[in-house]
Amino acid sequence: MLRLHQIRMPLQDAADSDEALYRRLAAGQMRVPEGDVLSAQVSRRSVDARDQGDVHFTLTLDVRMASPKSEKALAAKFKPNQAAYVPDEEAQAHSVFALNAPPYGASRPRPVVVGAGPAGLFCALGLAVRGAKPLLLERGKPVETRTLDIAALEKSGMLNPESNVLFGEGGAGAYSDGKLTCGLSDPAVRIILQTLAECGAPQDILVSVRPHIGTDVLRQVLVQIRKRLLALGGEILFEHKVTGLTVQNGQVTGVQVVTASGASWAVATDAVYLAIGHSARDTYAWLRKLGVPMCPKPFAMGVRVEHPQSLIDRAQYGKAAGTAGLPPAEYKLNVLTPDGRGAYTFCMCPGGRVINASSEPERLNLNGMSLHSRCGENANSALLVGVRPEDFGSDDPLAGIELQRRVENVAFRMGGGYLAPCQRIEDFLQKRPSTALGSIHASYRPGVFPADLSACLPDFITDNLRLALPLLGRRLTGFDNPDALLTAPETRSSSPVRLLRDEKRQSALRGLYPLGEGAGYAGGIVSAAVDGLHAALDA
Repeated sequence: MLRLHQIRMPLQDAADSDEALYRRLAAGQMRVPEGDVLSAQVSRRSVDARDQGDVHFTLTLDVRMASPKSEKALAAKFKPNQAAYVPDEEAQAHSVFALNAPPYGASRPRPVVVGAGPAGLFCALGLAVRGAKPLLLERGKPVETRTLDIAALEKSGMLNPESNVLFGEGGAGAYSDGKLTCGLSDPAVRIILQTLAECGAPQDILVSVRPHIGTDVLRQVLVQIRKRLLALGGEILFEHKVTGLTVQNGQVTGVQVVTASGASWAVATDAVYLAIGHSARDTYAWLRKLGVPMCPKPFAMGVRVEHPQSLIDRAQYGKAAGTAGLPPAEYKLNVLTPDGRGAYTFCMCPGGRVINASSEPERLNLNGMSLHSRCGENANSALLVGVRPEDFGSDDPLAGIELQRRVENVAFRMGGGYLAPCQRIEDFLQKRPSTALGSIHASYRPGVFPADLSACLPDFITDNLRLALPLLGRRLTGFDNPDALLTAPETRSSSPVRLLRDEKRQSALRGLYPLGEGAGYAGGIVSAAVDGLHAALDA
C-alpha cells in the first residue's frame, strides 16, 4: 500500500468528496493515469488555514494500485514526507477486541480495577481480552443516571458528591468534549481510537488530526463499551467506593468497599489497578495514611474564557469562515510571562459551553464541554497559569489539593452557591470589578454574576493572566475582546499529586498499579486509556 501525504483538497470539493475524488487526487499527485489507482481512502485530514486567502483541506491518502508491484517503485520517486510504501500488516489497525494477548494467569485471583474513566475502562478491557474476568469498581453511577444528577446540579444547584461531571462511568472526559487529541506516538493510540469507533464513535475520529466524539455521542459509546466488557466476562459494580486496601508483607491482598447504601465488604485480589482520576481527594488521603509513596506535582489553574464562535471562525479562517464543510474553528495558544510560568489555553471547546465540574459541597470548579455537532453560539477554553509545588504553602504531598479547595470555596461563597463569578476581559485588565456583562452571553448554568476574579484567584494567577491576554490577542485576533468573558475558577486541569510507580507501573506496594490522570501520568482521554491498556497487557 502507498501512503501519500500533503494532498491538497479545495474547500469546494469537501461536500462532494468520495473515493472517486480521492483516486483522482492520488493519480494527480503521483502523475499516473487514474485507471492505475485501484482505491484511495483518507487516513488523515486537517484544515490548513495558515494562509487565510487560501484555506483548504490537507489529506493523507492510503492508496492501492492496480499493479501492487509498482507501489514500492512509485514510493521511491518521492521524498519520505510525500509518499511511503507501507506493508499490509503495518497498515492494518485493530481494536482491543482483536488483540492476540497472552492469557492471564489462571490460578491468580481476579484483578480489581478501581475507576471507570478511560484508564480504568481500557485496563479492564485489556484484562478481559486476556481472560482475567476483572472486577471494575466505580464510585459513581452508570452514564444514564449520572446524566440526571448533572442536570439536577445545573438546574437547582443540587450536587451529588458521588455522581457529577467528575465521578461516574466514563470519568471526567465523558462530560467535556470527548477530545481525542494526543501527543503520544505509541501504536496503542490507534488501538484506542479503533476500539472507540467499533463501539459507536464516529468513523471520523480515525482520520481527523484533532478527533473528538462529543459528550452526547460519547455517552452512547460508553454503554457499548460496558456491554462488550460484560460479554468478555468482566463485572462492573457502580456506586461501590473503594475505601482501603488489605496488605500483607508489602503485598496487596484485597480491597475494602463501601456501597451507596452503606454496606461494606472486602474483595480478595493480588492486583489492584488504581485509575481514580485527578479529583479523588478522599482516596488520595487514605492512600497517604497507608504509606503509598506519592509526591506533589505541578498543575495549572485559571479561568474559562468565552468568545462567540463566529469571532474564532473569522480569526482563524478569514473570509473562508462559514464555508460549508469547514468545522468550527479551534485554537491552541500559549505565551511566556516574566516569572516563567506562562499562560496557555487547554481543553478548547468549539461551539460548546462552560459547565459546573464541582465534586465537593460548597466548592465551585468549572470545565467546558461541547456536543458532537459543536453547534453552540460560543467557544470556550481553559486559560491557565502554571502552579508550582512551592506555591502550595506546605511540603505535604496533598498540599496542592488544599490550595485548590481554598480557591473553590472562596468562589462558592462569592456567589452564595453554584453561580459562577464572571468578569469582562476589559474590566479584568483594568483591575475593576464587572458590574454588568456586555454583548457576549455566558453559557454557564445555573448562571453567572458580574464579579472581580481577583477575589477568588491567587495574585500570581491574575497577574500572569493580565500580562498574557494582550499577547494572546496578538496571536489570535479578538481573543482579548473587551466583552469576552472570564469565568472562574478552573482548578482541576490535572492532578496536583503523583503516585510513584516503577517502569512496570507498580507502586512500592506490590500489586498496586496507579494509572492515568489520577496517578499523575496522563493528560487526556487517549493518554489515560493508553496507560491503562499497557498496564493490562503487561501484567
